[in-house]
Amino acid sequence: MLNENEITAVIKLLDDPDEFIYTQIEHKILSYGSPVISYLEDAWAQSFDALLQKRIENLVHKIQFNNVKEDLALWHHSGNFDLLRGILVVNKYQYPDLDEQKIINQIEAIKREIWLQLMYETNPAETVKIINNVFYNLFHFSGNTLNHQDPQNSYISQVLESKKGNQISLAIIYSVIAQKLDIPIYGVNLPQHFILAYIDELKNNENKASVLFYINTFNKGYTFGKRDIDQFLRQLNIEASPHFYEPCSNVEIIKRVLRNLISSYQKAGLNDKAKEVEELLDILLF
Repeated sequence: MLNENEITAVIKLLDDPDEFIYTQIEHKILSYGSPVISYLEDAWAQSFDALLQKRIENLVHKIQFNNVKEDLALWHHSGNFDLLRGILVVNKYQYPDLDEQKIINQIEAIKREIWLQLMYETNPAETVKIINNVFYNLFHFSGNTLNHQDPQNSYISQVLESKKGNQISLAIIYSVIAQKLDIPIYGVNLPQHFILAYIDELKNNENKASVLFYINTFNKGYTFGKRDIDQFLRQLNIEASPHFYEPCSNVEIIKRVLRNLISSYQKAGLNDKAKEVEELLDILLF
């Protein structure tokens, strides 16, 4: 339980001009964690001091950023089995007050529509045609070709609202929905592009996934085969490697999302944000 009188007294000291004293006060407030945010927001609303308001804004951001780092570390070290959970944690970096249930409900609505059209047994190719029809024609998802570098393309809440995203954000939504329907579609970490693979679970072995075909979610679910990847790699002058053809881990997917965000923020001149996202990426490297 927080001591309200103590918190109020400490917050009143935030406008101290002495940087050393301010640093001590900041450290104390950060130690309270998330519960202190509401007190800080009340103090901000009641103040007309620009310096105090700026310091409060910075403190709130630091607390929220620490929460994201802790949540991402927990997801990483507890097995990272839930890809949706991982991308929701990333989303909270930019949108700390994210309504997670709203995201889950939006995902479930798409899943339900696909499920209704999969009432009868279908083969993998027919299954993907049904998913594509729902995903692209009924829900109108598409690749953001006009503003591909926009950081918003990497935040699932924004992609679900705008129906536009980059390769990996569309692939994450597509594969999460497929897996919820027990359809074996997983991400493949191809250079300069992120695609999906439809796995033949009957032919899988411990060492290698058997891929039936690949899916390009940025191009309305277009399907293609291994030879197309071979040709793509030759065009890039990149030597073929097994991991360019096989499903990658959820950690690798989130790492790629974070790298995309770093690049987007750097190109937008938002270097402070880029450095913070680098801190998030570092959590997944160990």
